[in-house]
Amino acid sequence: MNRVLAHTGAKFPIIQAPMGWIARFPLASAVSRAGGLGIIETSSGETDNCQAEIRKMRALGLPFGVNLPIRFLKDEQMLRFVCASGVKFVTTSAGSPAKFIAPLKDAGITVYHAVPTVDAALKCVDAGIDGLVVEGAEGGGFKNPEEVSTLVLLQAIRARTDVPLVAAGGICDGRGMAAAFALGAEAVQMGTRFVSCLESPVHDNYKNAIVQAKETGTWMLNKKSTPCIRALKSQRTQAIHEQGLMPADALSGILGLYFGGDMEAAPALAGQTVGLIDAVKSAQQIIDDTVAEFFAITARLGALAQARSFG
Repeated sequence: MNRVLAHTGAKFPIIQAPMGWIARFPLASAVSRAGGLGIIETSSGETDNCQAEIRKMRALGLPFGVNLPIRFLKDEQMLRFVCASGVKFVTTSAGSPAKFIAPLKDAGITVYHAVPTVDAALKCVDAGIDGLVVEGAEGGGFKNPEEVSTLVLLQAIRARTDVPLVAAGGICDGRGMAAAFALGAEAVQMGTRFVSCLESPVHDNYKNAIVQAKETGTWMLNKKSTPCIRALKSQRTQAIHEQGLMPADALSGILGLYFGGDMEAAPALAGQTVGLIDAVKSAQQIIDDTVAEFFAITARLGALAQARSFG
């Protein structure tokens, strides 16, 4: 039995990443309707709006989850709301989940924490986490400046613990999903792929920039400070890349980028999978294609194993 499916209730082990302002009802509901697991973000800090989005997802009656980014929560209001809301699955990120685990689990909620290193993973396991989202450096958004690929990180964490692992970073299709499962994952999380999907609320300029970018089309920025991010190459991010440090207000225009389509208003967060995404597709098509490709690849590999052959 796939433990992530048992924990989430989703049909397929494909989770939509919790992107601030983007991971709300229109996108999350489309992913959940397609058989994946939609996630509602709270990193935007818009507490009332996020709570309203959670209520709408609850009313839908389909599996979904909520992300609680510990470092970005102003107080415990969102934690208390989630514990009382009937949410069944939560991912935590951006900080230690230690003080969140007890109240969440007391509310009957399954908790996975996002980790960028083996040390962080082991601390979470010791703290009683139910599972881990293993975030490799290929992914977009906020990253660990000490870059470790998903390929290496999955293997290293699986060698040290048996908790369920969700692979995140560098995955946007069935090939990536099959590779992640070979390395010990039981689910995948996709961010950039769903940012660029039909139901994503972001401006078409952002979606088209993802579709048109090459595999070399992103930079890791601000590695000598915090937060370190991966974003699309642009005039703005080139200047940040060359300076080595990001201005404190660099992300202040993010809504103008997301919803106004001004690709120079802020760094456009995106992962290296931009080089693998060649079209805007619906959430249903993304999930259907990913599942079909996953089973085609694993069937071929299974046949090789059965025949004790390398092809």
